[in-house]
Amino acid sequence: MSAERWITLLLGSSMLASLALLAVYVLDLGGAPLEGALLAVALGGVGVAIVVWAVALMHAPPEVEERHVLASPPPAREAAAEAMDLPSITRRRFLVRLMLGAGGLLAAALALPAFSLGPQPGRALFESGWRRGARLVGTDGQPIRPDDLVADAVRTVFPEGEVGRPDSPAMLIRLRPSDLQLPVDRLGYDHESCVAYSKICTHAGCPVSLYEQETGRILCPCHQSQFLVTQGAKPVFGPATRSLPQLPLGVDDEGFFVARSDYIEAVGPTYWNRERI
Repeated sequence: MSAERWITLLLGSSMLASLALLAVYVLDLGGAPLEGALLAVALGGVGVAIVVWAVALMHAPPEVEERHVLASPPPAREAAAEAMDLPSITRRRFLVRLMLGAGGLLAAALALPAFSLGPQPGRALFESGWRRGARLVGTDGQPIRPDDLVADAVRTVFPEGEVGRPDSPAMLIRLRPSDLQLPVDRLGYDHESCVAYSKICTHAGCPVSLYEQETGRILCPCHQSQFLVTQGAKPVFGPATRSLPQLPLGVDDEGFFVARSDYIEAVGPTYWNRERI
């Protein structure tokens, strides 16, 4: 079989494999093993076709040409005419177009993983379940009043209706008024010396679920970061470099704790664009 036929067969097989891969992926017909086999055929067909093309159709032997007159001799003109034979040119053009088609379909098949990346996060990194007026409820779903907390008492709270939401747990702590020293940018975030901080560590996103009453520190068990509760949960030990986000607190008409807004900054690990915009 001629080289042209081999190339046609290989590129045709690659195109069929690429089309089959697109269909299998979109219709979810075969799973990863079949998709991998089709991708191997698509890539292999183009690769082998390129090799056959280079070996069989691209002749470029080294030549040394002596200086001669500019006019081509009759034998050279006859050879040029034979090289410009129309059927040969037509076959080459067909193979080039076939190669472009196979390459295009293969590129479409290779782009399929981009559709498996999931939806774009949008502003999900900048928002939690807290909203203005959302009640603070315990893990049992019951709202909490300031009178329910004694000094140094700690409760894990969530927005009402969002118990268990992973980006919204907070530690609600009652402090002694004489101990509270919030930074200027967080003045008024407490209510009757009660404060609420995100339970998601700003270092690596671990849950900061330990509170040491004697030192007034919240501890992260993963990498031992420590945050000073009385001073806006600023980091005082460990790898964390920024304070835990604080939830502005208030009470509603029935005397239950409510959030006055979402956290002012994004929760979780530090990253380049963490400020809310």
